[in-house]
Amino acid sequence: MKAAVMYQQNEMPQYIDFPEPIAQNEDEVLVRVKAVAIKHFDKGQASGKHYSSAAPGEKGKVVGGDGVCLLEDGTRVYAMGVSGMLAEKAIVEKRRIVPLPRELDDATAAALPNAVIGAAMGLRFKAGIQPGDVVLINGATGFTGRVAVQIAKYYGAKKVIATGRNQQSLNDLLALGADEIISVKQEDESFKAQLKTIHAQTPIDVVIDYLWGHTAEIILASLKGDGGFTNRVRYVSVGSMAGDLIQLSAANLRSVDLQLTGSGLGAWSKQQVGLVFTEILPEMFQLAAAGKLKVETVTVKLEDIAELWKLDVADGKRLVVTVG
Repeated sequence: MKAAVMYQQNEMPQYIDFPEPIAQNEDEVLVRVKAVAIKHFDKGQASGKHYSSAAPGEKGKVVGGDGVCLLEDGTRVYAMGVSGMLAEKAIVEKRRIVPLPRELDDATAAALPNAVIGAAMGLRFKAGIQPGDVVLINGATGFTGRVAVQIAKYYGAKKVIATGRNQQSLNDLLALGADEIISVKQEDESFKAQLKTIHAQTPIDVVIDYLWGHTAEIILASLKGDGGFTNRVRYVSVGSMAGDLIQLSAANLRSVDLQLTGSGLGAWSKQQVGLVFTEILPEMFQLAAAGKLKVETVTVKLEDIAELWKLDVADGKRLVVTVG
């Protein structure tokens, strides 16, 4: 079969012939792959730079962790792979399969899950979002951030505040449900003052942070209390596009009712991960099929993967590889 394979000595996958994977037990099944989205997570895992993965060996490994595929009987599903998914065929776990609505196209179905997981898991299980909450999404102009804005509103957020660098992308978020937008490109003091004003008028209940780094320092500083009573703020780190480390004042932790946590592989319980496949993804696929959850994709072909692996995709869009 043809596949996109990463080797230790290369910085990008190669489109080559590769042995067809074989199911190892009755819980696994061979599928024919239709579409796979390329995320930062996939690139990190493929190179061994993500904390959940090892570097590729001399024999190489097929990249891609999930996608849209066909079961033997022709049923179209979304599935997470046991083997790499950027190939004509892959092995998936039967318990990590979600049937897809007929109205939902392959590219959208492939692009949504990672973003849904990156948004819904933090909102539901780490922040415990409640109807009426005020939600700040830091780094909302990316694909996952755009999905997070829409899901936060769907989960009942009274107000969604979105931050980002690209002003046009920020403006676009207003049409997707954001109530207020803030540029992170402004001076630190202006950014902080804008956040403090918003927090004073409509206290922020939840922060979903895809950037971390210096922007997180400013947000946390803007939430700092002065000794009076404060509302409870649930701050959830999901990504670190602006840097992996921050400086955090102890006064930040003592002066506000702050819950600081993360959402990612290893931070969720088995039960919560199970709900991804039985509740969360089926619900979001239906919303997308009905046009109530909107995303944009850029599609490319598997045979062009080596040239397109590092393709810069416009803010808010997801690169999706079609197979066959």
